[in-house]
Amino acid sequence: MKRLGSVQRKMPCVFVTEVKEEPSAKREHQPFKVLATETISHKALDADIYSAIPTEKVDGTCCYVTTYKDQPYLWARLDRKPNKQAEKRFKNFLHSKENPKEFFWNVEEDFKPAPECWIPAKEIEQINGNPVPDENGHIPGWVPVEKNNKQYCWHSSVVNYEFEIALVLKHHPDDSGLLEISAVPLSDLLEQTLELIGTNINGNPYGLGSKKHPLHLLIPHGAFQVRNLPSLKHNDLLSWFEGCKEGKIEGIVWHCSDGCLIKVHRHHLGLCWPIPDTYMNSKPVIINMNLNKCDSAFDRNLEVNDQKEPLSVKRFLLRLMSSANGLLKAYDLVDRGRCSAAGPLWDLL
Repeated sequence: MKRLGSVQRKMPCVFVTEVKEEPSAKREHQPFKVLATETISHKALDADIYSAIPTEKVDGTCCYVTTYKDQPYLWARLDRKPNKQAEKRFKNFLHSKENPKEFFWNVEEDFKPAPECWIPAKEIEQINGNPVPDENGHIPGWVPVEKNNKQYCWHSSVVNYEFEIALVLKHHPDDSGLLEISAVPLSDLLEQTLELIGTNINGNPYGLGSKKHPLHLLIPHGAFQVRNLPSLKHNDLLSWFEGCKEGKIEGIVWHCSDGCLIKVHRHHLGLCWPIPDTYMNSKPVIINMNLNKCDSAFDRNLEVNDQKEPLSVKRFLLRLMSSANGLLKAYDLVDRGRCSAAGPLWDLL
């Protein structure tokens, strides 16, 4: 699994942006839009954007895999935000016509308390041991996803800490036109960031699962490289998003050689998202659970108390995807060999 940049902070737009006093299509109740101009930003040019690797921006919630309790763990994004008094001062600063160049934060007093296990994102600047808030007044960070934490129950559904695996969607290693869902050792994902997508995430723009059978998956950032992208011009990108099958995505993230990440979202170009028939939905999917790769822990006997007859392929896959624990129990019904099924994921489920 090829590693590209890690998403540890807010990504800047590839173009210089401007604010227009029109209702936002992206955020409800936001009275303005942030739109791209035709000028490429200095940050993008400094990062050598023309040599960067363009990848699909996936619409989900950001996650991180790093060590916790001496084992690989999935972490959820949790930004520290200012308390009411500090937020009011910061908003007054932003809207002041005579504002100074810099806003001064007192991190110890201005921010709401964070959980004890919270850690700041890796690329956050620190002064005197304290993380420095970003331009939005937030301090990006992470909290570990504990199995019994209801707030992160959908994060928990894609990992199994007993067997140290995660449910991952990526390109098939032998066919870039084919997607593959597989159980990946968490140790293979250490220090990577990933996007959690699925039934109960961000309105489910990819139509995964259902209320009865929710489905959630992790996608490593940078996993879906964009091929045949047009020139880096506003109108060319606009035409590509509007007219090409490959352009039916939320946006593009460029992974630059210096580790910098630069993005453009459909909303930056005045386009809608979500949309029907996304490019991801058009690709065939293979569900490939070769759990024999995943340590001798799978040699244990797994009991299935309610199973009286063999599962059909469809019922088996539904059960397989319901959770990491359900995945293991259902897998035992086919003698822990190799199970694969191909076809559009949305038809299978």
